Amino acid sequence: MNPQRIEVDYRFPVGSDAEKQAQILAVGQTAGSWDARFRYRDDVLRAHLGEVLQIQENEDGSQQATIAFPLANVDGGIGSLLTMIFGKYSLGGTAKVVGLRLPEDYGVRGRYGMAGIRARLGVSDRPLFMAIFKPALGLSAEDHAGILAEVALAGLDIIKDDEILPNLAGAPTRERWRACAPILEARRDRLGRDLLYAVNLSGNAQELQTLARQLVAEGANALLLNVLAYGYPVLEALASDPEIAVPIFAHPALAGAFSAAPEHGLSYALTLGTLMTHAGADAVLYPAHYGSLSFPAAEESAIRDALRARGVAAVPSAGVQPGILPQILADYGSEVILNAGTGIMDHPQGPAAGVLAFFEAWERYRAQESFSLEELPEGPLHAAIDKWGNGHG
Repeated sequence: MNPQRIEVDYRFPVGSDAEKQAQILAVGQTAGSWDARFRYRDDVLRAHLGEVLQIQENEDGSQQATIAFPLANVDGGIGSLLTMIFGKYSLGGTAKVVGLRLPEDYGVRGRYGMAGIRARLGVSDRPLFMAIFKPALGLSAEDHAGILAEVALAGLDIIKDDEILPNLAGAPTRERWRACAPILEARRDRLGRDLLYAVNLSGNAQELQTLARQLVAEGANALLLNVLAYGYPVLEALASDPEIAVPIFAHPALAGAFSAAPEHGLSYALTLGTLMTHAGADAVLYPAHYGSLSFPAAEESAIRDALRARGVAAVPSAGVQPGILPQILADYGSEVILNAGTGIMDHPQGPAAGVLAFFEAWERYRAQESFSLEELPEGPLHAAIDKWGNGHG
């Protein structure tokens, strides 16, 4: 691939004039047309035009066009990139962006990724286990600290705020962090390793970045951002800010609005994969097809592969519970963060037992032992599978 251009694949529905639409994109999303007044600038203007590289027909009768855009047309950020490849066209053209190839150094690269998160936690030989504070709303800062105290000593690796919890008066963001900080310090003293708490960021762009700096200055060790709600450029700003040197977890809220339509928008692999990795995410959450959301397995695999290609941590989520650990690890191996909300917090023996159930599931998986309820000893994993099953009906 030419490092001075960006290649984009567009899929057009059956019956579309793909050649015509590709030319509209190549010209209309770049320099546009000009008349004799600008003939003296002809060479310069032509250098900004896109080029249709190929058009092919897919097995289902749809057509796919690949267009090369000059790298000189964008400023190196995700905002100008999206405006160029799909901006105005998305309002009237019917197409889905299904492929995007960028120069390796385009955008912002996350500081940590999976390797850096492992290094911070001191865990290298197993999947990482992550929980979510539940209930999502209505808890005080002290309630958060109480929940954290239950799961911290059980060995949990990461916990995050629910993405739906902004900086509310009933539990202000910085107060939540201050209430939880002593719990993390006690856990570090007791177990000799850290626990990351990804604090949810909210506010306008300026407030959000200021809040992130304040949290990190007070010792916060991870952050959570609803990237699609606040914008990729906000993630870029956080990831490139020298005052915010902690892992950033990207949440997929709103991804369906961008990617779920079969014939329009951006593919999930772009929205939650490629673009996140070039905007500075260290870890990205997305639905696991084994879980509670109806999500195609092929889409999940494409996101995973896009993240891993740039070292970003894959975090399958939504309905993850201990009984489906073998299915997830069969697809991911141990290089994965398993994110469980109700799968930990609603465990019948309490949140600490929810964490222990995941560790027990990992040990049984390593030993190639059965997850059949009848063959499990009494304990956290037995109780979890008794409640939620093991994904086999």
